[in-house]
Amino acid sequence: MVTIPPSKAPNSGFDSELPDVVPLTRSQAQALAAAHPAVSLWWVVLGQVAVGGLTTLVAWLVFGDGVAKSVACGAFAVVLPAALFARGLTSRFARANPGMAVMSFFVWELVKIVMTIGVLFASHRLVEDLNWPAMLVGLVLTLKVYWLALAFKRKAKPVR
Repeated sequence: MVTIPPSKAPNSGFDSELPDVVPLTRSQAQALAAAHPAVSLWWVVLGQVAVGGLTTLVAWLVFGDGVAKSVACGAFAVVLPAALFARGLTSRFARANPGMAVMSFFVWELVKIVMTIGVLFASHRLVEDLNWPAMLVGLVLTLKVYWLALAFKRKAKPVR
């Protein structure tokens, strides 16, 4: 194996020393956490339910029953796995220690992916005359709630 030596070009960034990292004090860390609150997983799931329901309602009003069922299947393929994922990550088992939290994240993410694929295949089998473009519209619009949850996250509490 060949090792590439660091560049000696001026201003390359490789030959300069990194500045010393100063750890935050407890009060600084608390102020930082209060200024940037975390987005709840359940807030995201609630938003997905709302967007999925609204999309299904609009599809039913505009296109009728068949398209609305397809849109609902697409939304359901996102909401159900996301709810299981949120439940798994907020369990006592997942919060036992940092190692279990990381393992729990990957396990529940795998469950979420497998369940999404399962719901899509079940929709194909159970819904007669499934409209695939409509199902994909429901799926994509419901998936985009992750970005909306970041945009509409709760406001930071004033620091005292």
